[in-house]
Amino acid sequence: MNESEEIRHCVELLLKGKVIIYPTDTIWGLGCDATNAKAIDKLFKIKNRPENKSLIILVDSVERIKDYVCNVPPITADLIGAAKKPLSIIFDKGKNLAKNVSADETVCVRVVGDGFCGKLIKALGRPITSTSANMSGEPSPKTFGDISEKLKNASDYVVELYRDVAKSPKPSTIIRLHDNNEFDIIRS
Repeated sequence: MNESEEIRHCVELLLKGKVIIYPTDTIWGLGCDATNAKAIDKLFKIKNRPENKSLIILVDSVERIKDYVCNVPPITADLIGAAKKPLSIIFDKGKNLAKNVSADETVCVRVVGDGFCGKLIKALGRPITSTSANMSGEPSPKTFGDISEKLKNASDYVVELYRDVAKSPKPSTIIRLHDNNEFDIIRS
């Protein structure tokens, strides 16, 4: 299957509320349509993740953030542009997302590049959730080979491409951005 076919197949599955294992811009992730509450419930069950832990949502451009965040501080684009590695930003209040994406009113958003993940989100036309492809409490997988068979079998689909691609297996930096353009570093 080539990349275009893989993206088309993943879009079909995500639109049906399925949960996939896919290569993100950082590590392999477990994801679903971030606007589908039933799919998010399924993801929490598969991962055995407490529902009081929020998920990161991935979008394909800085411009798309405004579709899912109530107030986007002016400094947002500059912070993303200046980041040396992937940057996830917690905003005060989300919108147009499934309520169970977040345990509170905040929303954590990361803009991904033009790789597989970005192309998938663009084709889907809505954000996808991102959480590391591991069972809750276990270490994040550094490579595709580190993903447990249990998780692969519990998921609806595992992307067939890029399994042998070596990336920098580090999670994103997470900051909490306030309306006054100040921010706190949550994870560096």
